[in-house]
Amino acid sequence: MLNPDLRNQSLGRSLTKDEAAFAVALEAIFASGAHAAPVVALALQERRVKRPSGGVAAWDEAALLQELADLNATLDASYLSNGIGS
Repeated sequence: MLNPDLRNQSLGRSLTKDEAAFAVALEAIFASGAHAAPVVALALQERRVKRPSGGVAAWDEAALLQELADLNATLDASYLSNGIGS
């Protein structure tokens, strides 16, 4: 990252601990070459990554896609309510 002061410039709120851990895990999984949703979900399950929503069901493709959609929706809502860089 070029300027650490800009790392949250597009967030309307800070990430929760579980959201941040999810993001870090996704980055590591993608860096390992996994990109297909079923493979990513399996890797999340193997790493025992908590679901950002607090759900306790095992990771699978449907759960991964739902978590991503839900997280995106909450971040979009926060951005609209709070503006950028909150």
